[in-house]
Amino acid sequence: MHRVLTLFLLLGLSATASAVEPPLDLYQKLLKENVKTEHHHGTSLSWVNYTKLRKNPDFARLLQQLGDFSPGQLEGDKERLAFYINTYNILAIKTVVDNWPVESIKDAGSFLKSVWKKKAGIIGGREISLHEIEHEILRPMGDPRIHMAIVCASISCPDLRTEPYTADKLNEQLDDQVEKFLSNPQKGLMVEGNKARTSKIFDWFEKDFKSTYGSVKAFISRYSNLSADAELRPNLPYNWSVNGQ
Repeated sequence: MHRVLTLFLLLGLSATASAVEPPLDLYQKLLKENVKTEHHHGTSLSWVNYTKLRKNPDFARLLQQLGDFSPGQLEGDKERLAFYINTYNILAIKTVVDNWPVESIKDAGSFLKSVWKKKAGIIGGREISLHEIEHEILRPMGDPRIHMAIVCASISCPDLRTEPYTADKLNEQLDDQVEKFLSNPQKGLMVEGNKARTSKIFDWFEKDFKSTYGSVKAFISRYSNLSADAELRPNLPYNWSVNGQ
């Protein structure tokens, strides 16, 4: 009887552990097949094949998995961060796919409601917008590295990673995203003598970087060779053209 009870408890714990994060195999497959590093609009970036995704039944299956998964199963901050970063990126892709062809994700919005505030998809049976995920869930969690991980389907956004974010690799993945973004002078950081031009992301979300790192400059210096006397100007052009075809 004791052995049976022990086995039952172990099986229960195993089932709970496997349910912490949603299945990611399908998302991994779609990223590998449809995201390639290419050169467009004067910069190297992750280029997304939206045309192919639109016709791929696996993408519909991925959205169904997302809709069926309950975020209440997530057990820690890393699990939640990874899940909602993946979810934002999947639903941003969905927004473009649903409105394809578009020149910019912004075209999926309207005069009365921006694309960010439109319902983008379903999580655990509930409709949600990109605005809710970014501003009401991710930003309050206090890790500004998310701004280098969530991808709004645009040329000047950070690159879409070709692997899902996972709790066990999250810190490594986020650090890598920041370093890659800042190493691209057309996207993140362009140093010109003692002046440095940065992405407008650092202006739009300055509060997030200041609250965690003290300043935007302190954050950037942590991940680059920015000189102490460099003057930052968040004025790199931001290209909202869609990051794929």
